[in-house]
Amino acid sequence: QVQLVESGGGLVQPGGSLRLSCAASGSISRIDAMAWYRQAPGKQRELVAAITTGGSTNYADSVKGRFTISRDNAKNTAYLQMNSLKPDDTAVYYCNVDGRITILKRFNSWGQGTQVTVSS
Repeated sequence: QVQLVESGGGLVQPGGSLRLSCAASGSISRIDAMAWYRQAPGKQRELVAAITTGGSTNYADSVKGRFTISRDNAKNTAYLQMNSLKPDDTAVYYCNVDGRITILKRFNSWGQGTQVTVSS
């Protein structure tokens, strides 16, 4: 009932930038938290950044000062601006959205993932 479409991944050189987008659609009454996770080969999925409806954010220590999460509540869209990218940032990035379909029914949805590769 809730679909997420991610875009913006790709290949970038070390030190470069990328901007990821995640658009949510479907039977959405309210979106609470929006977040980005990533999973590198052979590693567990980890939280990269999250943002609440009010705009409060938190980041993984490894990306603080380089990545910025934001959201457009009118468009049900989250963004992840990634600057000063490093090879260690190479991973599949997933969007996660948590909210409500009705007052009594919550949802938690994942995007399909978008590959980010940082390499020279």
